[in-house]
Amino acid sequence: MIYDVIVVGAGHAGCEASLASARMGCQTLLLTMNLDTTALMPCNPSIGGPAKGHLVREIDALGGEMGRNTDKTFIQIRMLNTGKGPAVQALRAQADKKLYGLAMKHSLERQPNLHMKQALVEGLEPVGDGADRILKITTSTGWTYEGKTVVLTTGTSLAGRVIVGEKSFAAGRAGEFAAYGLSQSLRQQGFELGRLKTGTPPRLDAKTIDFSKTVVQPGSPTPLYFSFDSLHPDPMSFPRPNPVYPLNGQPSWRDQIPCYLVSTNQKTHEIIRANIHRAPLFNGSIQGIGPRTCPSIEDKIMKFPNKAAHPLFLEPEGWETGEVYLQGGNTSLPEDVQLAMIRSIPALEKVEMVRFGYAIEYDYMPSSQILSTLETKRLPGLFLAGQINGTTGYEEAAGQGLIAGINAALKVKGKPPLILRRDQGYIGVMIDDLVTKYLTEPYRLLTSRAEHRLLLRQDNADLRLTPIGYQLGLIDEARYRAVEVKRNVVADEIKRLSKTCLVADRLADPMESFGLPPMGHNVSALEFLRRPEITYQIIARLGYGNPELIPECAEQVEIEAKYQGYIERQQAVVQKMHRIEDRRIPDWLEYAQVGGLRFEARQKLTRFRPQTLGQASRIDGVTPADIFVLMVNLERAKSQIG
Repeated sequence: MIYDVIVVGAGHAGCEASLASARMGCQTLLLTMNLDTTALMPCNPSIGGPAKGHLVREIDALGGEMGRNTDKTFIQIRMLNTGKGPAVQALRAQADKKLYGLAMKHSLERQPNLHMKQALVEGLEPVGDGADRILKITTSTGWTYEGKTVVLTTGTSLAGRVIVGEKSFAAGRAGEFAAYGLSQSLRQQGFELGRLKTGTPPRLDAKTIDFSKTVVQPGSPTPLYFSFDSLHPDPMSFPRPNPVYPLNGQPSWRDQIPCYLVSTNQKTHEIIRANIHRAPLFNGSIQGIGPRTCPSIEDKIMKFPNKAAHPLFLEPEGWETGEVYLQGGNTSLPEDVQLAMIRSIPALEKVEMVRFGYAIEYDYMPSSQILSTLETKRLPGLFLAGQINGTTGYEEAAGQGLIAGINAALKVKGKPPLILRRDQGYIGVMIDDLVTKYLTEPYRLLTSRAEHRLLLRQDNADLRLTPIGYQLGLIDEARYRAVEVKRNVVADEIKRLSKTCLVADRLADPMESFGLPPMGHNVSALEFLRRPEITYQIIARLGYGNPELIPECAEQVEIEAKYQGYIERQQAVVQKMHRIEDRRIPDWLEYAQVGGLRFEARQKLTRFRPQTLGQASRIDGVTPADIFVLMVNLERAKSQIG
């Protein structure tokens, strides 16, 4: 058969892409080198964090699976940055590594319209012309599959090379094949490929750790979930936590395993410095560029010589396993140096390594070759998602996979693509960055990359994006209606509070009993809520709250009240920018023929081929004067055509 969508790779991007296209009614094939490593977490066994947690919430709001799957399988969850504003607060969960992959595989296997097959893809080529053109996939055994569209989510498999100390070997990840044929096939199709690097730390044996010399990091004492679904998924049937882990201060609402904090010391740093000539990152063995936001421990020691210690987190990889992930300890040093370095830390003096840390180099395709839909410019019908686009991180991959799967399905159906703007979601910020910026290192999403981050909070992702997921058929009627009820309830409560007068004299004694300063004069309940020290719970305790308001709605009311002025200001900026942001640049425009453009602007615009003036304005090297020249030329062309 000819599939509507073929997805290559069953990592986090591939899982979201295949589920999205199948749920939209497309006959979908998911090909992966090893079905047993579906949704594998080859590095950190965690989901979320600043900006990344926002992405997971947005994936869930659009109908993706990552949030629900994390809720089923986490061993710990926490809200980060609680001392800061709501724009940067984010959920982060430790997942049971094996159960996460198993639960995702179950979701894939039970999904109608979705077929899973184990195969190593070696080639890709177009067959036919025009509307009849299809894409043919060739596997290592010579078997072929044909699809109307293809989504490549290859992770680190393309010409992957693992490096540890003086040794290196071909692998997509330690213990897995590398895919060389597909890299060559893409070059034959005219695509440019580059080289990037990432890495992972050692895994430690929990039985050999002295947890009494660590600082315990417990999970959340109150229920937290990634998914906005009103019926939160029940945890999978977990055994009790491995007794080797101390469970000090764990909450009662759900079994959790803590993480544990340790730090490097002067001895650790001396061992690394004495062996830096053996570090592939410093002796020239590694050519690819790694992520600056996630450096190796040897890189941190050399770049910050005056820092006395660096924190390391011991993160259990599951309920029953004794493997512990050394967060912050990424390294490609030789194994003997890794062991000596780790054992220099008091809690790890007798530790045994279960798996060594390593670096990995792999091929990727510079993202100037894709559109905002994640479809390639050179080969229509071919979509890219995840590390093949130069990104790093499970959440970044999953967000791209979801959009690629949606747009592949929409293309098959002959419908307009989904393109999220920067003011609509962090997914939109990420993809816009990919298609307008020249990457010099693996891309990681940060809250600082979003200019409208007060509008893109993790708490309101459902209000922003669930209507879109519903229109696509990825959100059911009941869930959509629940979100709209929430939207109306919040608006009604804000309106009610604005009309509720608080009389200062009557509230003097209650305010004093709460340890709060007197009001001074009469105000509306909404004005009162805007004060920094006042929460909706205080409003409720004073007798002016709505007793039927659920916590999620109360949170929205409080945020909207306290940040109303800032939110309105950002919304005004967004509206002002829409004129430029949405102005399309025709595909036929030749920048070399546009008079008045500077030479650098012509080069950059020709390379990236932006789809809108908004995208063009964010390309490095394109000035506001260049944008004005473009606008004038577009208006002139429009009048001539008219």
